[in-house]
Amino acid sequence: MSDAANPSAWQRLLARGGAARWSLVLLVLVVLAAVFGPMLMSGMAGEVSADQFAAPSWAHPFGTDLHGQDMLFRVLSGARVSLAVGIAGALIAFFIGTAYGLVAGYAGGKTDGAMMRFVEILYAVPRLIILLIAINAFDSRMKMWLAGIPGLVSYSRIVILILSLGLIEWLTMARIVRGQVLALKSQQFVLAARSLGQTHWKILTRHLLPNLVGVVIVYLTLTVPAVILDESFLSFLGLGIQAPQASWGSLLADGAQAINPVKSYWWLLAFPAATMSLTLLALNFLGDALRDVLDPRAEK
Repeated sequence: MSDAANPSAWQRLLARGGAARWSLVLLVLVVLAAVFGPMLMSGMAGEVSADQFAAPSWAHPFGTDLHGQDMLFRVLSGARVSLAVGIAGALIAFFIGTAYGLVAGYAGGKTDGAMMRFVEILYAVPRLIILLIAINAFDSRMKMWLAGIPGLVSYSRIVILILSLGLIEWLTMARIVRGQVLALKSQQFVLAARSLGQTHWKILTRHLLPNLVGVVIVYLTLTVPAVILDESFLSFLGLGIQAPQASWGSLLADGAQAINPVKSYWWLLAFPAATMSLTLLALNFLGDALRDVLDPRAEK
């Protein structure tokens, strides 16, 4: 069994200290601030006001934007969207990639070859093209599907981004899981399960999958920042999250437009960029720490 379900794995992660512990603390603070911050702030923080381009102050720690909206409120609201897209998209990639890699590695032979050729074909298609096609083809249709649910029509673009990014990021997960299964299926415990007449489903779920938990959790942690970066890139280009909603990418786009040689409103770019960079850095540090904790071969 993997150490992922063992409480000592959590204890070893906290005992590492340094970057791992601070990354975990930072991520918890960012998530709590994103979830509860906008609710605790004044209701006027997100409203349009005459206080345009106000520099950072006690009243507005991150300053205000073109419309007089508080930038701290917008950064935290953008964190909600970016984190939601990143986590949900990574979970979709996790389930699809794990299932696909398990079947391909366990089946082996021609089945494995055909499944992995399909993965290589998808790798060859530029992901930006897939995302653009998905957004343009399904945005209006998604709005029609969500029209019967009050308040969800405006989230159609977010739903499409989550689904499309999740359906792209599973490819690497599938290759990693497949490689692990190829190494595990020749082990004695799998051969013993086969000799006892256990079904393929039981072997996959009771013997192989538990031994992959550590690997897939580590890669899941590293997939979240990849999805966030993809969403931010699309939103920065104006292809992702649309106003009045905001994500870190759309805030960076707004900040970049406000930078000019005459007058530089630096806080519009600096605070969203710093928040996103620190979050992505913490996720990568946490992923590296989890890899060392959950991989028995990493222990000395």
